[in-house]
Amino acid sequence: MSKRIEDNIPASEITPIDVFLNRRRFIQLAAGVGSAALWPNAIHGAEKLPSSTSSAFGNTDKLTPFEAVSQYNNFYEFSTAKDGPAKLADSLNLRPWTVSIDGEVGNPKVFDIEDLLKLAPMEERIYRMRCVETWSMVIPWLGFPLATLLKQVAPTSKAKYVEFISLYAPEQMPGQKSTVLEWPYREGLRIDEAMHPLSLLSFGLYGEILPKQNGAPIRLVVPWKYGFKSAKSIVKIRLLAEQPTTSWMRAGPNEYGFYANVNPAVDHPRWSQAKERRIGEFLKRPTLPFNGYAEQVAQLYSGMDLSQNF
Repeated sequence: MSKRIEDNIPASEITPIDVFLNRRRFIQLAAGVGSAALWPNAIHGAEKLPSSTSSAFGNTDKLTPFEAVSQYNNFYEFSTAKDGPAKLADSLNLRPWTVSIDGEVGNPKVFDIEDLLKLAPMEERIYRMRCVETWSMVIPWLGFPLATLLKQVAPTSKAKYVEFISLYAPEQMPGQKSTVLEWPYREGLRIDEAMHPLSLLSFGLYGEILPKQNGAPIRLVVPWKYGFKSAKSIVKIRLLAEQPTTSWMRAGPNEYGFYANVNPAVDHPRWSQAKERRIGEFLKRPTLPFNGYAEQVAQLYSGMDLSQNF
């Protein structure tokens, strides 16, 4: 399936973040209500998650405000509008929730979400997150390495790729009634990318459980790739011998490749990726190769042409 992606996305998709947030504040003040009334899923005070000391992969960048992280989202299962997920995600049921893992593994399993929460100590990792639309955030995620989970199922020597499949539930996720993507949402990594210490399974941010619009109850975080690689609301993981075809590869094969590494030298067909605007900042800054994580991950792609393998 191939289509013009822009034909399916409304103008609100490209609303600048500062304009968006200021507009929300104005509406709240004019209506005489607080943010809690408009954003039931975006309020501090959710259940706390225990965390260990901060990861060695953390950084000292200024954090993006929780308000922006929880209200300005890409989560097409709910809406293509940036403000849509925070308004619509309350319909998502988080319990019961299981994640099955099968394919090229010696020990396939089905994990209850409560068991996953106990599988390993939670770490706080402050990661830069870069969107293909040229905006970026800095978020303190809570979770543990994806490798910790994958080791539980004993990948075989045939396992070369890992596929992630998100929840398909149109009655809970109204965006799945649209044809903007082929559902359920699918993403993938090479096995060495998945086992890299930077690849994180996240259950929370800012010390609290994940808001629904941010991918609750469990999502992937791969900070050196564009944000669409970090699958949300995961229900199934498959280890494969062959490279999977991801949702965005199906929707726009000339625009979205399998790797999606942040590469300022490779433009999106409709805009440059050379600069980005950090949420909360006025001026753009140069985009860093691998989103600033080249020292940790560049060796994974030694000898590859990253303009061809985009």
